[in-house]
Amino acid sequence: MTTDRFATVYNDRDVYPKIKDVAKELGLAKQTVKNKAAMYRQRRKDGEKDLPPLISRSKVLRAHEPRELMSELPSKFSGDMTPEECIQELRNLAEEYPKKVISRNFFRVNGAIAESVWNRHFGTFQEFKRQAKIKLSRGAHAIERKVAIHASRDVYRRVGEERLELGDVYTRDNGNEWKTVLVGSDLHDVECDPFWLRVFIDTARRINPDVICLNGDLFDLPEFGRYDVDPREWDVVGRIKHVHENILAPLREVCPYTQIDLIEGNHEVRLLNHLADATPALKAVLSDLHGLSVSQLLGLDRYQINYHAKSDLAATSIQDMRRELGKSYKNYWDCFIAHHFPQGRKFGLPGWNGHHHSHIMWQQFSPIYGSYEWHQLGAGHRREATYCEGEKWSNGFMIANCNINTKSTAMDYIQITDFCVVAGEWYYRTVDEGKGNPAIWPGR
Repeated sequence: MTTDRFATVYNDRDVYPKIKDVAKELGLAKQTVKNKAAMYRQRRKDGEKDLPPLISRSKVLRAHEPRELMSELPSKFSGDMTPEECIQELRNLAEEYPKKVISRNFFRVNGAIAESVWNRHFGTFQEFKRQAKIKLSRGAHAIERKVAIHASRDVYRRVGEERLELGDVYTRDNGNEWKTVLVGSDLHDVECDPFWLRVFIDTARRINPDVICLNGDLFDLPEFGRYDVDPREWDVVGRIKHVHENILAPLREVCPYTQIDLIEGNHEVRLLNHLADATPALKAVLSDLHGLSVSQLLGLDRYQINYHAKSDLAATSIQDMRRELGKSYKNYWDCFIAHHFPQGRKFGLPGWNGHHHSHIMWQQFSPIYGSYEWHQLGAGHRREATYCEGEKWSNGFMIANCNINTKSTAMDYIQITDFCVVAGEWYYRTVDEGKGNPAIWPGR
């Protein structure tokens, strides 16, 4: 059977019965014959000349031989083949099919040597391809990866450089030695508990603090997180606008002269990293945000907010990212440390962290500060989270007071359940804010 004759058969309308007959005649699988014919037809269509026989005589003869093991034909086994001869066979096949990726299965079917022949010399097919110089060596591949990592870092750093200078743009000081800081952590945009937010904003209005510290994860953006979120329900732009309109704007309205600080958390880093990537899918989702600076995106200029970030966005591994995020903190008058992560407790000053959404207090001692407190804050995030065990969280915020001359501190943590008490004022959760919802308060 000539290749021209089979090409004519393949072009006929009634192709499948003829392929079946040809496969039976040759002792090959129907799919094998069909694939060969299609490949030959395409190569002729591309204008190639001097094509090799479609199916060699040796292959036809091997097809009729009994198989002892899968892919191990007696005619393919040669116990005295050298590594160089194996490599030459692989290179010959690669040259015969220049547009084909030579996979292990492709070589098993189309090659002239059994797997056990090359396997004893090279171990894996990937190493076999490396030795044949049709796949990058480990060293060359490692260099490519390093180039890719550094190219990626350049992109992230260009986005990140702007935010490193935003920590003290709107610093304010009334000259008083007594200072008050209102601290809220982990609000998570639209996931913020409405009762928590109402109390927090009203507390800011009543006590008029020197500083409002938003202690990281002001945004949630689960689209960029590790939890499974249906991409069809993404609303990144809506979440960012919610923060601007329902959190930052009311805070600035009730405290027009208060310094507001945003400590960078892991969720803010995710947002900036994904904007730096600017993939086609994200361009569609984030179309309303393109061209915005970091200040405009986070609402820093509009609401006069300081953004405290010292991490390098170019960190590539999880370990590097955690280490970099640990650099973002704020030292208030050498009296308090505001840190999004618990490692701030090791700094030797009173202070607080967030991130874990549960309140814990540690009693610490320093020869300079004496006995002092470190607080892990409850979250502003509502407890009925659908993607993790939010019922085990706690809600709350803190009022921290200090004397910047004596370095003495006093912290008042406000626990929020279905009610709370702040400076003698009682607040009660309404039905609209989740009162009676067993997901928030089991058994109530």
